[in-house]
Amino acid sequence: MKKIVLTGAAGRLGSYLREPLSKLADTLVSTDLAENVGTLYDGETYVKADLTSLDAMIDVLQDADMVVHFGAYCDEAPFDTILGPNIIGAYNVWEAAYRNGVRRVVYASSIHAVGMHPKNEFIGTDAPHRPDTFYGLAKCFSEDLASLYWDKRGIESVCMRILSAANVGNPRAVGSWLSYDDLIQLVTRAIDTPVTGFTVVYGVSNNDRAPVDNAKASFLGYRPKDNAEQVAAEVFAEGGVLDPQDPGNMCHGGPFASVELGNSGVATMNIVNDTKKT
Repeated sequence: MKKIVLTGAAGRLGSYLREPLSKLADTLVSTDLAENVGTLYDGETYVKADLTSLDAMIDVLQDADMVVHFGAYCDEAPFDTILGPNIIGAYNVWEAAYRNGVRRVVYASSIHAVGMHPKNEFIGTDAPHRPDTFYGLAKCFSEDLASLYWDKRGIESVCMRILSAANVGNPRAVGSWLSYDDLIQLVTRAIDTPVTGFTVVYGVSNNDRAPVDNAKASFLGYRPKDNAEQVAAEVFAEGGVLDPQDPGNMCHGGPFASVELGNSGVATMNIVNDTKKT
């Protein structure tokens, strides 16, 4: 490919995608609201751009083959906070992709689009939307937007419902963990699969206790390698006895399923900021 665009390049997950994406195209254009993302990789350029500006997205996506869309407000928040970057921003990305003839959008969706499903239900990629927060609701919107732009405008999309792409720090993550290596593999398969149409796939590693089923997205060739079971005994011991009546323990969305709408879910989690530095 000639050009890939990565939104959210300054974020924690984006920081791990920049180098591998730079090897998949002649040019990688990384974009975010930060002033810079550090030292650039070979073939990478950086453009500061706001997702809420359609004109900015049209400019950034010019001549792109694909866009890997990770830009967003990455937590639960009041609806007005979510609206700009996560909902209007998603529309701007897909509309800019359409106007520029971009072939495919690879989208960082989330388990929070289906976060209120009980965790003891082994759900597939066809599970109906059941968001746990305004953040999850925005993911539902973007998945439906992706479906609409495939049906009506022929823009392919792979919507990756990422579970827990962070350190295994709680009992839920023993099943929901997505390692950075498996994240990179998932994004790569979403890019190099010849035909995807509109596809949903779960972003989860090869955990013994994974609570979701990727069988219907098997054609992507995503075969995760890492497994959180190696730390299960230690994490379960530290977690103690869990309340089965707490939605945070019983639902796929974890803490996001138990917080009040508009309140941070990340604040209740012990996520280590291990952003890759360049």
